[in-house]
Parts: sequence; C-alpha cells; structure tokens
Amino acid sequence: MADMRTFRDAVTGWAAGGPSGPARDLAESLGARTAVLLEGLSDLAAVEALADRRGRDLAAEGVCVVPMGGAMSVGRFAGLLGPPGLGLRLTGLCDKNEQGFYERGLTQAQAPLQDLYVCTADLEDELIRALGTAGVEEIFRAEGDFRAWQTFQRQPAQHDRCRHQQVRRFLGTKKGRKIRYGRLLVKALAPDRTPAPLDGLLAGL
Repeated sequence: MADMRTFRDAVTGWAAGGPSGPARDLAESLGARTAVLLEGLSDLAAVEALADRRGRDLAAEGVCVVPMGGAMSVGRFAGLLGPPGLGLRLTGLCDKNEQGFYERGLTQAQAPLQDLYVCTADLEDELIRALGTAGVEEIFRAEGDFRAWQTFQRQPAQHDRCRHQQVRRFLGTKKGRKIRYGRLLVKALAPDRTPAPLDGLLAGL
C-alpha cells in the first residue's frame, strides 16, 4: 500500500530528473496538502520523533516531511511541490546559515513558503542547549557511546572548544550518528523544553 514514504521517494526521484507522474498520482491518492522542506535526514528524524511524542500522525494529516539533501536544493523541491507544481502548502526548518538559500530558492521557484523556522546555528545546537551538555552525556552513556565521547574529548583539536561545541562536533563524527541522536535527543526533552523552531514547526502543521 502506498504511503507518504513512497510519495517522498517519488518526489526525490522527480527532483533528480525522473518522471513526475508517480509523485502526482500519489499526492492525489494520499491527500497530500503540506510539504515540510528539511535540509537532511537528522532533521527528519527529529521532526518525526516529536510528532510521535505528541501523538501526531503527519501522514494521516496529509503532511509529507521531505529531506532534500541540502539547502541548495530548496528551489528545485519548492518548484515541484509548491504552487508551480503540485500546489502543496510549503513550510520548512533550516539552519541560520542556510536561510539565504531557502529565501533565494523559493523566490526563484515562485513558490512562497508559509512559514520558515530558523535554528540559531542548527537543530543539534538547539537540542543540546535544551537538554544541557550533562543531559546529552547521559544519553551517550545510555547508548554505549560514552567511552567514544571521552576519547573524542582527549583529541588535541577539542582542547580549546567548550563542552557544548565538543558535543555538537561529536554528533557529526560518525556516519548516521546525527540521525540516530536527532531522534534520541528529542525523545529525552522535557515537554516544556522543545526548541522554539521545532516546536513552532509542528504547531504550525
């Protein structure tokens, strides 16, 4: 049975130069109404984890969360999914440094974004600040990564970095770690500590 993941895959194939038909057919059959444009898979993991915590079934609500593989692809995806293409409502989450890519890409695609939620640095930074470095270290311990974390801290390149910067860098040192911890950090949040950009995004859907 087709689902939003199938639709997302069809959109990704279309954006890479494939046919538009599968995405168009699935958008109609699934009742897609909103597309959330994200930079990557770690953002997807975090958004899906928060939706799950709050009892939201985004797919049933007609919401497709789309990791684009980088902010530079936003114009392409916006053109396909927004008013020039499938006519879906667009919203998104991005890093502060990538905000310009979003704004330029959306303007060029003539696909207005209803709401753009911007992280101060990136989503990992927001989550680390919300949990505190000690809280994140406890998750490292629970996940069996504490020894690797301690080894990482002893590297000369980390000596002049504060603990927050070290944690943020550690999350990006191994393939798949940011994705895994994107989910785990969100699950560990106290209800009133959800970072504002992530909280606003979900509330606006």
